[in-house]
Amino acid sequence: MLRYLHCLLFCLYLSIGTGFSQSFQFAHVTDTHVGGSTGLEDLERTVNDINSGSIELDFVIISGDITEFGSDEELKAAREVIEKIRIPWYVIPGNHDTNWSESGGNSFRTVFGSETFSFKHKGYLFLGTNSGPNMRMSPGQVPRENLVWLDSVLNADGGDRVPIIYINHYPQDSSLNNWFDAVDRLKMFNVQLALCGHGHQNKLYDFEGIPGIMSRSNLRAQDSVGAYNIVTIDAGKATFTLRRPGIGIAPSSWVSVELTDRQLHQTLGQYPRPNYAVNEKFADFLDLKWSFQDNSDIGAGFAQYKDLLITANTAGQVYALDQKDGMVKWTFQTKGKVYSTPAVEKNLVLFGSSDHHIYCLDARTGQLKWKYEAAKAVLASPIIHKGVGYIGSSDGVFRAFDMRRGKLKWSFEGVKGYVSGKPLIYGNMIYFGSWGNDFYALDLKRGHKIWEWSNGSSNRMLSPAACYPVGSNGRVFIVAPDRFMTALDAQSGQVIWRANKEKELGVRVRESMGLSENGKLVYVKTMDGELLGISVEADSMEIAWKSQLQLPYELTPSAIEASDGLVFVPSHSGLVSAIRSNDGKVVWQYKISNAMVNPMTVLPGRKLAVSTMDGKIELIGF
Repeated sequence: MLRYLHCLLFCLYLSIGTGFSQSFQFAHVTDTHVGGSTGLEDLERTVNDINSGSIELDFVIISGDITEFGSDEELKAAREVIEKIRIPWYVIPGNHDTNWSESGGNSFRTVFGSETFSFKHKGYLFLGTNSGPNMRMSPGQVPRENLVWLDSVLNADGGDRVPIIYINHYPQDSSLNNWFDAVDRLKMFNVQLALCGHGHQNKLYDFEGIPGIMSRSNLRAQDSVGAYNIVTIDAGKATFTLRRPGIGIAPSSWVSVELTDRQLHQTLGQYPRPNYAVNEKFADFLDLKWSFQDNSDIGAGFAQYKDLLITANTAGQVYALDQKDGMVKWTFQTKGKVYSTPAVEKNLVLFGSSDHHIYCLDARTGQLKWKYEAAKAVLASPIIHKGVGYIGSSDGVFRAFDMRRGKLKWSFEGVKGYVSGKPLIYGNMIYFGSWGNDFYALDLKRGHKIWEWSNGSSNRMLSPAACYPVGSNGRVFIVAPDRFMTALDAQSGQVIWRANKEKELGVRVRESMGLSENGKLVYVKTMDGELLGISVEADSMEIAWKSQLQLPYELTPSAIEASDGLVFVPSHSGLVSAIRSNDGKVVWQYKISNAMVNPMTVLPGRKLAVSTMDGKIELIGF
């Protein structure tokens, strides 16, 4: 009898670990892209199909890129359709919902309740996390706060080898800057399957021993209707079968994956991880003063006030670190994610938050001096000039404030799209781009529009909005995702030259740019990892200087800085390169993490303050 009970318990353990004792079906829908040409209609068809009852489903998982542009309007439209699903549904954002979000990702949380989900169903634990990139173009990234959340859920609910199915919009590979952070956590537990979207195709993966399934987009593309996958969990297997709304399920499945406890903790350390050997190579050139790790993502740069470094995070905090030791001196809490790099003049700090407010703090204490409510999120970085603070927002308004009194001096209400970058003050005007394909020049004193320039594109994602424009020789220079660099007459807005050198020279410029110390070159970083110096005087896009730097494929829009005879170049994989400005030689490189480098700040005494999107801050002596 005792032997029988032992066998029964052993079989029960196996059934829990492999899923043999439970069977159910759910729908995996992904990449609905509401706001695109057919996204809303295709989603409505899928929801109607799910509600038809023609196939028995327990729940629905929607794994990101719910919208095309992450706008409040698109999110609301998607929610109105998704909430009609008559069975439980679970949703996470994708890169289209976060990278171009006018709300900085706040509206996704407001509309759908969260950017993560966790639930148990018939013996399985389902976990879904956000994927970024958040407000800055780069490879995807599981947000730091989501990893902290994942730790808490795994430690609370992942014990006793409960089988886990993990969902993220991206594949769990180098498509994510920090895939290893999620994968290594999951491997410590009984992860049996990973689901994703993003690639718009049905595909089987192996994520370091974790079976991975990418599902096709719900969009119809060139077909008459879209499609989604029916996932059947039965007899220790997950079987995926395509279903076309209103037409029916495919006669056979396209893939079947074994669900079992693979004991993947035994494989930890067997797969390649980001390499930090470059730090040893240049150790003689550098002195790490201190390092700080935030528990949230950081999407902002720094403001400097005396011996303080002031920055912000996606937990809605603006805080000051002591330059001497990196200790937090004060913290101010907002109610939304902060991507706005603070600006400081005298003892006043100005920044915006996705909670719709513009804030002014006392730089010494972090105490609130005044705040102003906008109609939508304020994601842009401000600039302060002679006691006046200038900042754009997502409500179509660009504003100027009297910093001391907190009074609005003027507002320009004609902005198309939203503003997420930092403006340029050059001469008697202020310049900025928006995610409405337009670039603006306003009178600095009164806010009147002097001129407006459009790149002529109908695709908002090609807007000249992420670069920090630079001005020199009576010209304003911008770079955009359309791979064009443009030189505009600063006073009239007339195009002096506009060039895309991809076909001619293989040069694919993106938004990362900066001005040389002598003002004679505009530094631009290409998508292929080259650093170029473009003449500010030539009548065409003349490459007057070229560095020996050669990075891999590159996307980060963070600004390039020049100081002390060096050019500091950010990357989307946590690497900072210092280039000698006179000959383009690489002097040193330093890798902070594997996440995108935010706007950097050069400090007196040959020090560089650097942060990365995964919440890492370091002060480097050079």
